Amino acid sequence: MKIGELARRTGLAKSKIRFYEEKGLLSLVERKANGYRSYPPQAESILNLIVNGQQAGFSLEELRALLPQTNDDWQHDALITALQQKVTDIELLQQKLARNKAKLLSVIDTIAAKPDDMDCADNAKRVLAELSLPKSSK
Repeated sequence: MKIGELARRTGLAKSKIRFYEEKGLLSLVERKANGYRSYPPQAESILNLIVNGQQAGFSLEELRALLPQTNDDWQHDALITALQQKVTDIELLQQKLARNKAKLLSVIDTIAAKPDDMDCADNAKRVLAELSLPKSSK
């Protein structure tokens, strides 16, 4: 199939398909005598894997190492290991985000606890002083 058909089927811009080809992620391309690219049906699957992989947090380098050159060239163990590692990375990121969220909520609570008779400048000093204290001093 030509690049226009592949773009229509995948929803990707032609330039994006050419970009993935340039980066070595899509090697299932044949050049015709007239210079047109011709893609086999499995190119659609590979492009969908690339897009889904990026959405899952894989870099293009990681995807290049994992994607098979042909449908018969899957490296099962390496793929499972990479997917498990990505799940671990996501879990660590979730923990970090939860800690950051808790810190932000704490700052919000501290700011909101402004005494009625305190102006904003004094409240800002109070909040900054509280944030500067070591955790054991609080």
